[in-house]
Amino acid sequence: MAKVANQPSLIPMPFLVIFFVFSIFFGFGITLSKAVSQTRYYKFEVEYMFWSPDCIENIVMGINGTFPGPPIRANVNDTVVVEVINNLSTEGVVIHWHGILQRGSPWADGTASISQCPINPGENFTYEFKVDKPGTYFYHGHFGMQRAAGLYGSLIVDLEEGKKEPFQYDEEINLLLSDWWHASVHEQEVGLKSNPMRWVGEPQTILINGTGQFNCTSLEKYNTSSEHCEWKDQCAPFVLKVEPNKTYRIRIASTTSLAALNFAISNHTMLVVEADGNYVQQFVTSDIDIYSGESYSVLVTTNQSTTQNYWASIGVRGREPKTSPALLLFNYLPNSVAKLPISPPPEIPKWNDYDRSKNFTYRVLASAMNTTKPPPIFTRRISLLNTQNLMNGNFIKWAINNISLTLPSTPYLGAIKFGLNSTFNQTAPPETFPKNYNIKIPPPNPNTNTGNSVYRFRSGEIVDVILQNANALSNNTSEIHPWHLHGHDFWVLGYGEGKFSDEDETKLNLKNPPLKNTVVIFPFGWTAIRFVADNPGVWIFHCHIEPHLDMGMGVIFAEAVEKVREIPPYALACGRTATPQVVPIIPRPNPPGLDNPYYIIWIGLVIFLCVIGLCYVCLYRIRFNNLSWRPYLGISESQSNQIEFSDLSQSNPNPNPTHEEP
Repeated sequence: MAKVANQPSLIPMPFLVIFFVFSIFFGFGITLSKAVSQTRYYKFEVEYMFWSPDCIENIVMGINGTFPGPPIRANVNDTVVVEVINNLSTEGVVIHWHGILQRGSPWADGTASISQCPINPGENFTYEFKVDKPGTYFYHGHFGMQRAAGLYGSLIVDLEEGKKEPFQYDEEINLLLSDWWHASVHEQEVGLKSNPMRWVGEPQTILINGTGQFNCTSLEKYNTSSEHCEWKDQCAPFVLKVEPNKTYRIRIASTTSLAALNFAISNHTMLVVEADGNYVQQFVTSDIDIYSGESYSVLVTTNQSTTQNYWASIGVRGREPKTSPALLLFNYLPNSVAKLPISPPPEIPKWNDYDRSKNFTYRVLASAMNTTKPPPIFTRRISLLNTQNLMNGNFIKWAINNISLTLPSTPYLGAIKFGLNSTFNQTAPPETFPKNYNIKIPPPNPNTNTGNSVYRFRSGEIVDVILQNANALSNNTSEIHPWHLHGHDFWVLGYGEGKFSDEDETKLNLKNPPLKNTVVIFPFGWTAIRFVADNPGVWIFHCHIEPHLDMGMGVIFAEAVEKVREIPPYALACGRTATPQVVPIIPRPNPPGLDNPYYIIWIGLVIFLCVIGLCYVCLYRIRFNNLSWRPYLGISESQSNQIEFSDLSQSNPNPNPTHEEP
């Protein structure tokens, strides 16, 4: 049988090769560009359940049947999608992603009455946001006092695939610290709102990754008052298994509701490398103070005697300690965990040794790798006086410039976006306090007012905030307050004693101030921060001590809300924004990527190139027996007459056959 000889391609063969290479390369490049950043999906079912965090059975707020909640881990530029299902019977819920800036997704910040409505019992809500900065973060409930109930978990953002940290370590350990009460959060919250107030007191236990031991430590060898320990699986002492002569990165985040903590490891020093998701000038310390809302990364090298185990201790700072320190075992392998250390745990610094606390805090400065410097001048300055006050004679509140924050029923984000001015007080809140206010004595007029007005910023405005601490209602009493800003990192320009003055202006650090999202103000002192209002949305700035926020210690910042893109209506299905006449009904977001026109074009182009390539392969293999087609395809008659006998080409010695075999 004769076969058509060496048909020329419809397109020259070199072009065909280039075409296929280009198709494969282009398609692979698009696929690779999408693969570098991934979408991480999580499903959280929130519910109350019985648990024994400190060996005493209690009710905790868990996620997917676990406490703390499942860890979230992603890489820079990944998209995180979390579907939250509220299985609570009688209360709403929201989850805040602490330290995530939510650029482009202010509705996903997870703040009830600010960025969204609470998720009602039996309903679900899908958070979707991009993580754009590596660091140690966490998530927690932000409705009522649900963080104190146990609604929290860790959130770690790693560098992009293939990139390395500017410091070396062998392995990583993640510690999430919290405090725990035996009284329920409902009892605690009702007590705060009672007349007279019923203060729940100090926490019973410090928890490490959700475990602790109430009235029972591993210190029987050193503390004869300790009762016999009967550990359960859910409250077994926390053990850090380490190998000798290795360097460990220990990520430490504090989600405490009240307590400031101190962390130390016997016979070991720590190299501080990160604070609140930002690199810092590295420095060595024997212990760290960590306040609610803060996070650190420290490097610890296991260079001590390999035949011993060592204690690490976590104790209370800033409040008179009525809570036993938490202990964990630094277990040098292959030593048994049953081998108790021969030396006692590190001694917790005296609770009111503020000089020691300040010495550590002042050492946290920006790394040279942080190229973002603060603007040299501010365009607006707000001074916020922190006071403890009374309302209606006996109700105790915390107030800022004598206004105790209460939240409206319509979320601020929707109210401002759609011009619903009647939903909250339109009077601008005070931007300072009387210059003659004496911060060293209790407020002369202790009465305060509640309010829900908003500080509004123009896009790009450079804002300084002076946090001014003062005497509480009792004489000679001023508390530590860790302040957390949503939607921003800010530069910490400085700390000082007494009242902020013009002289202090010259002492502000504009050279290497650290970037943070949470900062402390010390008793009777001030703290100065600066940020740029470049993230459209509505953000709360508040004391991260849970009962203090519940009692009104916060303010609301709104910036360029008109620039916020479409807000999913299911985020605003309450109050005045619950009607479609106010918030247009749009569908829930498509799966990540499908709402990106460039992504659709890329995929379409890849499919088009592949189809064209496959079609050409098919055409190339066709034998053109119908000569009438060939002129239209650019094939000459002389080319058509070339015949090959491919079946005989391997055996026929004549390389130029000119006839057909019968």
